[in-house]
Amino acid sequence: MNTTRTGDTRRAERGFASERALRTAEADRWLARLLGVEPDTALVAVGGYGRRELTPGSDLDVVLVHRNRPDVATLADRIWYPIWDSGTRLDHAVRTVPEARAVARDDLKAALGMLHARHVAGDPEITDELRAGVLTDWRTHAQRRLGELVTMTADRAERFGELAFLLEPDLKEARGGLRDVHAVQAVAAAWVAPAPGPKVKAAYETILDARHALHEVSGRSADRLVLQEQDEVAAALGLLDADALLRALAGAARGVAFAFDQCARHVERFRSTRRRRGRGATRRRPLADGLVEHDGAVVLARGVDPADDPTLTLRAAATAAGHGLPIAAATLDKLPSPERLPVPWPDAARDSLLALLSAGPAAVPVWEALDQAGIIVGLFPDWERVRNRPQRDPIHTYTVDRHLIETAAHAAALTRDVGRPDLLLLGALFHDIGKGWPGEHSRTGAVVARELGSRIGLGEDDAATLSRVVQHHLLLPRTAVRRDLDDPVTISTVTKAVGDRETLDLLAALAVADGQATGPAAWNDWKAALVDDLVTRARAALDGRTLPVPALTDEQRELAEMGCPAVLVRGGQVTVVAHDRPGLLWRAAGVLAGHRLTVRAATAASHGSTAVTVFTVEPRYGSPPDAALLAEDLRRALEGRLDVAAKLKRGGERQRTAVPVPPPRVLEVADASANSTVLEVRAQDEPGLLWRIGRALAERGVDIRAARVETLGAAAVDTFYLVDRNGKPLDDDLCAAAVVSVRKSLA
Repeated sequence: MNTTRTGDTRRAERGFASERALRTAEADRWLARLLGVEPDTALVAVGGYGRRELTPGSDLDVVLVHRNRPDVATLADRIWYPIWDSGTRLDHAVRTVPEARAVARDDLKAALGMLHARHVAGDPEITDELRAGVLTDWRTHAQRRLGELVTMTADRAERFGELAFLLEPDLKEARGGLRDVHAVQAVAAAWVAPAPGPKVKAAYETILDARHALHEVSGRSADRLVLQEQDEVAAALGLLDADALLRALAGAARGVAFAFDQCARHVERFRSTRRRRGRGATRRRPLADGLVEHDGAVVLARGVDPADDPTLTLRAAATAAGHGLPIAAATLDKLPSPERLPVPWPDAARDSLLALLSAGPAAVPVWEALDQAGIIVGLFPDWERVRNRPQRDPIHTYTVDRHLIETAAHAAALTRDVGRPDLLLLGALFHDIGKGWPGEHSRTGAVVARELGSRIGLGEDDAATLSRVVQHHLLLPRTAVRRDLDDPVTISTVTKAVGDRETLDLLAALAVADGQATGPAAWNDWKAALVDDLVTRARAALDGRTLPVPALTDEQRELAEMGCPAVLVRGGQVTVVAHDRPGLLWRAAGVLAGHRLTVRAATAASHGSTAVTVFTVEPRYGSPPDAALLAEDLRRALEGRLDVAAKLKRGGERQRTAVPVPPPRVLEVADASANSTVLEVRAQDEPGLLWRIGRALAERGVDIRAARVETLGAAAVDTFYLVDRNGKPLDDDLCAAAVVSVRKSLA
């Protein structure tokens, strides 16, 4: 795909490297004029300026180095003040060579900056003396300093996250960002690991260009690429849109992160070698056919010719993951090309793939290594379509391809719960493969999954099952959250789709793995309980058993017989008992919203002339409200003594976001229930949403029999089971009027 815009072609071809070089050269000339001809003095660029990487928002990082000049303070003022007066940001210091070396020995960040020391003006011998001294000290104390460097890099990654998987990444500080390349350069300067290779250098330039464009677009020194500036930054780089930008950055950042991980292993070997000096050579431990462990990594055994065995690549990956080891970089380069695998794959290759996936979390770094070596796309050509593809929904932690292997890693813990663990692992690995194709990803993914199943040697029936699992991988979680499980149509729809117990069990396990791998907002105890309930009911239906219709609990029945209104608050469940009349559910929902409670589900049942409505709730933030105060407000509202609208208004019911959001959608879901009309509302999540929708429906004479509420990041998908005043499904005219009313309430 050509992602370059016609108007930006020249900029895209040229990039920003020449502009940074020009900016640096101009700064050099300016500083040289400010210093003039002065003995025993040198102006030294360090950090980004030393690397000739001045962007529009960069500081000038400069050290004025001298040989004990008594007038150095006056000389420094003569240089610094014109820079300040120009508005240029300046990071400066004045030191002798011994002082500068002492600072570098004590301050790791200062040392990293001075490793890039570059002469700008004055006496070049002073600069040479400083650079040589700093490098000597760095190498002399490498055992300690490199350990500090690895720790500092890990701490930074913990604070800023992974650039490749963030929607608004910090281009400098996040894992895989510019700082990680500086760390690799620092390790190379200590002669402990190779310098960054061509791939890492290209990745670095990609991230640096994005930072340069961000400074140019935003007009400020910024490292965080926020959403509202991404399209402009993409255009400045000659890319099609923000998604193309994030995809390019993800690929670059993952390459940088992988390079740093390899570098960190060099550091660990260097430090451990120093610790065990004199204890003898490292032994080679056999691991699998043709593979041994050496220096904490999987390497080829002596005499093995990779060309003789096309299945060696997957066997090496499975062995590495199974033992919790990396594949040595030199071995990774020697592994046979995946294109040499015959299609369909031999059993040994498929078994190795399954062994790799069965390793769980240990499979993820090995998979990343294969991906960086270009092996994954060779194994599965369709992988290129999802590789580094960003996911705009904030509930997703990872890019599409990383999410797939993370899901497989979670699925590995669930293989004992299914009769076909191989199909579970493969279904997890391919469940979102359709996101690389146009159309609904579950449907397109089913087609791709069937082809991939045949490619890796599955039989026709197993490939068909894999395809069905991919097509329906969202069926259980979406149904559990958005449909009334007490409605017979719900269970019938699920059983018709899955067909048999084996597929149901696979989908149940995949729902758990997929939710866990998506992120904390996508999976919780509430959703897990709903899915488990749905699976229990579907299993019974597939087995020809009829589960008893859930009745009121003894406690709820006693509450209903005590007199109305009555309220029971227990944990995450609120039970409201009142005389059966339209509007009970949404009025109570308004009170709950006023107490900072989000309604996850609501169902109504009858006991004589009494309605028993059960709400599943959770606090929007902080601790749950006082149960006694909540119960009292609910009683007052049911007795008509509380103005719910006024309470919500005082509590800031509608908290509009400043960021543009898509318009809401209100859809009738056909054939979802035999005794209700089902509406699905997709809108921006905000307090009081259920109350506003319920009030709009009540104005049309429509009552809510049950409601399901799902929150996905900032979006809400709410499902309502509706009946008219006679308790019947809505006719076409009333349904159309209800849709119009709900839309108006969301405007």
